[in-house]
Amino acid sequence: MQDQIAPSNQSITTPGFTCWLTGLSGAGKSTIATALATSLNAIELACEILDGDIIRQHLSSDLGFSAKDRETNVLRVAYICGLLNKHGINVIVALISPCNETRNRVRNSLNNFIEIYVNCSLEECIKRDPKGLYQKALSGEIKEFTGISSPYDTPTHPEITLNTNHENINQSVEKILEYLSYSKLIKY
Repeated sequence: MQDQIAPSNQSITTPGFTCWLTGLSGAGKSTIATALATSLNAIELACEILDGDIIRQHLSSDLGFSAKDRETNVLRVAYICGLLNKHGINVIVALISPCNETRNRVRNSLNNFIEIYVNCSLEECIKRDPKGLYQKALSGEIKEFTGISSPYDTPTHPEITLNTNHENINQSVEKILEYLSYSKLIKY
C-alpha cells in the first residue's frame, strides 16, 4: 500500500475578474466592452461580454423597468459573473445599472470587481441616441427611462472613470488595460 497521494490532473484555476461598465444609454458602454474584449483576446486572455440589451432579450425578458425589476436584472447578471469568475472566466459587463446601492451589492458579491463609470453628459447621449430611445422617452412614449424619467446614481467610488465626451474608444480601453495591469489582473 502506498502512502503517497497521486497528483491531480486538474489544474488550478485563477479566479476571473469582472469589469462592470455603468453609465447612461448611449454613453459608449457596449462599444468599449467590445473593444476591451478584442484587446484582451489579443493578449490571449479570454473573456465574456454580458451586454444589457442581450441580457434583457435572453435572460430578463420577463422584467420591466421598475426600480425593483432593474435591481433584479443587475443581480441576475452579477450571479452569472460570479459563476464565470469562479471558473477563471473574465467578464465585461455593459449595463446601465442605475442604482449605487445595487452596484455596491454587486461589488460585495464579487471578487476582483472593477466598477467603470462611462461618464458622458446627458446632452451628448441624447445627441448620439443610437437607438432613438431618448426621443421616445422625451415624447413620453417610453416610461421609466434612465436619465429622463428615472434617476441614474453617479458612482461614488469607481475604480475607473472614462469621459467619453472627450476620450476616444482607444483611450478609454487603454485606461482600463492600464488599471488591470497595475492591479496585476493582467500582464500588459
